Amino acid sequence: MPNLLDIRRRIRSVKNTQQITAALKMVSAAKLRRAQEQALEARPYARQLTELVDGMAAYLDARELTDLRLEGEEWALGELLARREVRTRLLIVVTADSGLAGAFNANVLKAALTAAAGDGTATEYLAVGRKGRDSLKRRGAKLTGEHVGLFARKLEYGQAQAIARQSMRAYATAAVDEVLVIGNEFKSVLQQNVITRRLLPFEPAEKPAGESAVRDYIYETPPAELVAALLPRAVETQIYRSLLESLASEHAARMNAMEAATSNAGDLIDSLTLNMNRVRQAAITKEIIEVVSGAAALG
Repeated sequence: MPNLLDIRRRIRSVKNTQQITAALKMVSAAKLRRAQEQALEARPYARQLTELVDGMAAYLDARELTDLRLEGEEWALGELLARREVRTRLLIVVTADSGLAGAFNANVLKAALTAAAGDGTATEYLAVGRKGRDSLKRRGAKLTGEHVGLFARKLEYGQAQAIARQSMRAYATAAVDEVLVIGNEFKSVLQQNVITRRLLPFEPAEKPAGESAVRDYIYETPPAELVAALLPRAVETQIYRSLLESLASEHAARMNAMEAATSNAGDLIDSLTLNMNRVRQAAITKEIIEVVSGAAALG
């Protein structure tokens, strides 16, 4: 049985841990509101932009974008509309840079490994977040790129552009035949769902039947040029939205995990305190018995 000194040290240690978890909960709660607002505001923009590009691309053929290229790139934008048999898949795995968020990172990695093992297709990974990168490296997965430290500071749109540019280049040059994004989507403070989005190939809606179909809008700029300008932006926006969703989900998951840890620490302190009182009472009882026994022996 542990003595009183050991129990007091354990109680002191648990109290220190409880203070840390309570502080982490408050930090995540303070950051969650802003991250939640950004994630919710990005949703309608990403949806409307995708629908706009989708509507225009329905009237185009990929060959109309053959001569249009993204600045600094050799590949044609029309390659983003091309569909191929999926032999190699690129998974963009969005995790956090730190832990202490419950099953937040584990759920994303589990979904990524499940998607990779689904049909036997060769899989490459682009890791966003230190936790995902480290886990994939330990498993010997093929990493084509890594982006860590994005969530340690203010999340910028340029960071999403870099990830999108790398993904578009891999698909347009036929290095991969499909690009998926796997990460957490913010539902509520208590619920975050792991979702998988297809980023590329960009799939326009089917063209209306008949050559005389009337377009909903008349654009002064040729549709091919508009699609060439907006298609990369649509891909970038989907990446940026995924990062914002993951950031909000991370803060919510960490807040819940730290709240549970704080509560568990309180229960452990109560249990240790009760145990300490029992040990102390047993020690006092033993001393009393020794005193009484000694007095009886002398009498």
